[in-house]
Amino acid sequence: MDIQHRAVADTGLLVAAIRARESERPDRLFSDPFAARLAGDRGRELLAAALESAGEHSTTQIVVRTPFWDRALLDAAQRIRQVVVLAAGMDARAYRLSWPDGTVVYELDRPEVLAEKSDLLAAEQPRCNRVSVGVDLTADWPAAIQSAGLDPGLPTVWLMEGLLQYLPETAVHALFDRVDALSAPGSVLLYEVVGKILLESPAMAELVRSMAANGAPWLFGTDEPEQLAQRRGWAAMVTDIAEPGNRYGRWFAPAVPMDVAGVPRGYFVIATKK
Repeated sequence: MDIQHRAVADTGLLVAAIRARESERPDRLFSDPFAARLAGDRGRELLAAALESAGEHSTTQIVVRTPFWDRALLDAAQRIRQVVVLAAGMDARAYRLSWPDGTVVYELDRPEVLAEKSDLLAAEQPRCNRVSVGVDLTADWPAAIQSAGLDPGLPTVWLMEGLLQYLPETAVHALFDRVDALSAPGSVLLYEVVGKILLESPAMAELVRSMAANGAPWLFGTDEPEQLAQRRGWAAMVTDIAEPGNRYGRWFAPAVPMDVAGVPRGYFVIATKK
């Protein structure tokens, strides 16, 4: 694996380590019994370095987004049985969430990443029909996922978690175009976006610097995240991450009304194809 892809794979180990750490808290927001195994020593090293360089704020978004997307996925899965996790990394939702009967969860990531996860969880039983699709998202992944069984004539739930900030803007739009082309009416798209104001803020400077130094720079941000879906004909509902963060008791600043301009924000978006 080359340096850039190793750096991107490392982000998955870091996320797993953060989820393992949260799962140990008595007031945990979720429980991921597989996260510590998936993180391994490398993930724990990355977490220690992140805490040392950027403090607790470097973990908060991942802690908050995990239960938010858990709930959104299960809500959508009540009526949609095809779920796709893009850049799945060491995500263990196929194993830990209570999926409705008949749910198929497609996990897309580089073959070596998914193979490592499958090896680590070989003794575990997924709680859905888990389909591993080893393919680079810069390659022809629509053909690969259809060959693996995805039916574009049926609605699909898509999750883009912790992904878009690592892509150049052209790649972001190409990804949304591909998802749209594979989505029947009624499909649901779940994605998160780093606001451009936040990305360029002094408070984020150390985290952005450290990610770039580790070979996984943050490249994309926008404060109009709904436009990514709306320009393709999807209806979009936007949530400032600070809102659930404060509701969960884990955010570091009060939520500011969305109509107040110039505020550094991160966004959760739930979009539905009309």
